[in-house]
Formats: sequence, C-alpha cells, structure tokens
Amino acid sequence: MPAEQTVLRLRLSSFDHRLIELAIHEIVDTAKRTGATVVGPIPLPTHIQRMSVLNAPNGDKDSQDQYEIRTHSRLCDVIANPSTVDALMKLDLAAGVDVQISLQKAKKIA
Repeated sequence: MPAEQTVLRLRLSSFDHRLIELAIHEIVDTAKRTGATVVGPIPLPTHIQRMSVLNAPNGDKDSQDQYEIRTHSRLCDVIANPSTVDALMKLDLAAGVDVQISLQKAKKIA
C-alpha cells in the first residue's frame, strides 16, 4: 500500500512575464529530473493596478499622467518525493520572482 505523498503548491508572481516563464521552466525541469509529477504551470489572471498622478502641484486637473503595474502569476503543483524537495530548495531563481510554497498531503493512490 503506497504512502501518502507530499504535494507542493507553488504560486509564482512577478512584474516581468519573461522572468516568471524562466523561473517556472527551471522549476518544472528540476522536478521532472528528480522523478516528480508536475501539474501545470497554470497561468492565473494578470492583476493590473492603475494610478493617475496630477502633473501640476496646484490647480489644473486636466493634466494627468496614467501609470499601471501588471502582476503576472502562475500556479504549479508538484507531487514530490524527498529528493525533489531538496532540489527545489537549492534552486536559485531570479530576484524579481516571488514564490509562495504551501505543503499539502495527497490522497492515497491505489
């Protein structure tokens, strides 16, 4: 009877979509190399934060600049063994990528 396996749920977010794609590619390659099963990456909706800034310090409200920050996100589940967890912890990712890891127990596979 197989034991319960650990599922790592990785949620990556970044302002640069190229950095997040490189990071998720490194994670998937490392996980597959150690014999883990990978589900994803699943692209999540891009969060767009828009801001308007007045150009003039007083008065003219018709003169404004608009800015936006886009936050790209990906979700990936890794059904991991102990060697996969060690390899993922040693992985060096780009500085602009935020990684959130949550551990879950997988259901028993018959």
